[in-house]
Amino acid sequence: MTALVSIRGVSKRYTRGKQTVEVLQKLNLDIAQGDFLALMGPSGSGKTTLLNLIGGLDKPSDGEVMVDGKRIDTLSAGDLAKWRARHVGFVFQFYNLLPVLTAEANVELPLLLTNLSKAQRKKNVAAALAVVGLADRAGHKPNELSGGQAQRVAIARALVADPTLLVCDEPTGDLDRKTADEILNLLQTLNRDHGKTIVMVTHDAKAAEFASHQLHMDKGALVGEAP
Repeated sequence: MTALVSIRGVSKRYTRGKQTVEVLQKLNLDIAQGDFLALMGPSGSGKTTLLNLIGGLDKPSDGEVMVDGKRIDTLSAGDLAKWRARHVGFVFQFYNLLPVLTAEANVELPLLLTNLSKAQRKKNVAAALAVVGLADRAGHKPNELSGGQAQRVAIARALVADPTLLVCDEPTGDLDRKTADEILNLLQTLNRDHGKTIVMVTHDAKAAEFASHQLHMDKGALVGEAP
């Protein structure tokens, strides 16, 4: 399969005072188009840093990050922001919904950066909410939704611009097991039936089982695929 994400020789360092902290060390990784990858590892292993590099939220200290044939590590901040808006849907642990907006308005937010007409934005939002099973909750605000429903709205927002890939950072970390499994089943459906490439960071071994395969990180390095 074609590699959608190609990472070569990527390192990431942060400087804290006089101390340099090496978070990632010369990583090489290919993620195939249509894959559902779970990145696992202890806190501090570098998995969220890697996710942020793949999603264009951060840049490596060394090495190359290629997504869909484009070197994103060389883009300017402005060009990177435009690239993210078009190509990446983000799903976080704590939903990041705006409490004063309805589900419909929260989902529409990424489309406000596009040239779509109001009518087309409304159509796309309705389609995204239907995909996640929340067409009947379009007019509800976050405080009128359960945790699982709020995360579904967040997933609809991530999908609404038809991104190249979804990056999910502990998407079920704030949910009970039953609700978490419902969200993971939804991600599986998006991967299997809608062809979405998904990269998910999780601490949860049960959550990782929903992915096509798993990679483990430790101390900034990939330590192999789960058996």
